[in-house]
Amino acid sequence: MTVMSGAPSTGPRRRCLARRSPEPKEKLVRFVLGSDGRLVPDLAGRLPGRGLWLSADREVLLAPRTRRSLARAGVREVDLEALRDELERLLERRCLDLIGLARRAGQVVAGFEKVRERLARHEVAVLLVARDASANARRRFRHLPPETVRFETLDRTALGAALGRPEAVYVALAPGRLARRLVTELSRLEGLRGASTEDAVADVAGRSPPAGGERTHPDEDTKDR
Repeated sequence: MTVMSGAPSTGPRRRCLARRSPEPKEKLVRFVLGSDGRLVPDLAGRLPGRGLWLSADREVLLAPRTRRSLARAGVREVDLEALRDELERLLERRCLDLIGLARRAGQVVAGFEKVRERLARHEVAVLLVARDASANARRRFRHLPPETVRFETLDRTALGAALGRPEAVYVALAPGRLARRLVTELSRLEGLRGASTEDAVADVAGRSPPAGGERTHPDEDTKDR
């Protein structure tokens, strides 16, 4: 689970078609029904037509009850696995675009030392740690200020691409609108991938390093990453 703090969402709520219960809008994905009966993802929430909302949760999206609920709503045969994969691609692209926008706005720093300095000054809203970083790298920055949200949802190559470099392990975003939007999109992506960041970190922390010491990627923890 993503490490984050703060009060539960009090914003708009929508009813998940499968769960049949109202949930915070930022935890759902909106779809519209095309004229051909096909589901069209509307991640920006701007397409015309009646919205069909589903939880951004792998188990919910792939559950048999979801297929039945979609059929009752007029959706023709749908490949839920393919739909989940499409959503994952689209959401990752949105996340990387937001990081790129934040970089161009001067709201991003990368690398262990720069991130540590910003955290010490309480100037970080979102901390990103590469999900394929070494166990040693992922153990760092476990104790964060209450205003900081930590994600391990994107890999080092994707993070690097968003910043115009080969890879990145630690990335921090300053508070602001872009950081808030990124939290929403990363939360959705994390749910669709069905991986618990917190569980993964706990698993890494409880695992003994291999004989000869823990192997890390060359220069992974240097200030340039």
